[in-house]
Amino acid sequence: MKKTIVDIVIPVYNEEKILEKSVSTLTDFLNKNFKHDWQIIIADNASIDKTLEVANNLSKRYKKVKVLHLDQKGRGRALRAAWTQSKADIVSYMDVDLSTDLTFFPLMIDSLLNGYDVATGSRLMKGAEIKRSLKREILSRGYNVLVRIILGVNYKDSQCGFKAVTREIVDKIVPEVKDNAWFFDSELLFRAHKKGYKIKEIPVKWIEDEDSRVKIVNTVTNYLKSIAVLRLEYMFKRKK
Repeated sequence: MKKTIVDIVIPVYNEEKILEKSVSTLTDFLNKNFKHDWQIIIADNASIDKTLEVANNLSKRYKKVKVLHLDQKGRGRALRAAWTQSKADIVSYMDVDLSTDLTFFPLMIDSLLNGYDVATGSRLMKGAEIKRSLKREILSRGYNVLVRIILGVNYKDSQCGFKAVTREIVDKIVPEVKDNAWFFDSELLFRAHKKGYKIKEIPVKWIEDEDSRVKIVNTVTNYLKSIAVLRLEYMFKRKK
């Protein structure tokens, strides 16, 4: 029987301090707990520190670690490049800080093998365990409420940096996604939902990275603009 091949993409920008530890932790976990064939792809978003050097050293140390370098920033840009170049049956990604407990990764992949098209971690479902600042909690919950109201979707957490999709989603949906930054996976979920693909949300254990450099308010502001653009796009489509 042919084994399922899974690619795990880690998009990074200036992560020289944490990258080695995270990749070593992930590699050890997959060797011990993952039954499918796998490969880790470090997708470097034009880092200006020693991230690329660290990534290349890791690829020499671990035969299942590969490096993809991009000359432009943008998490969405990195994911699009890594996923579309991949030949794996399933492609996934997770944040470099490994904020989501890795024990949920096999569950996410298995859900795709059992009929779902997209699988995503959720910090807002019943059963999820999260630890983060009050500011981020309020902003995240508020944003996701707006997503459900404005875009008319039923999934609870569109932002979690812990997702996996089938080859069909890469071929059919990823080319339609326009965002190249943080909104990429939110847009991916929405477009997959509108096309009728099955989305599986998995309540996860998630701990905030206190060293995160994401500018929350600016990011949420850009998210809201992107939501409005998507809403208008589908309103015009219905009128045609």
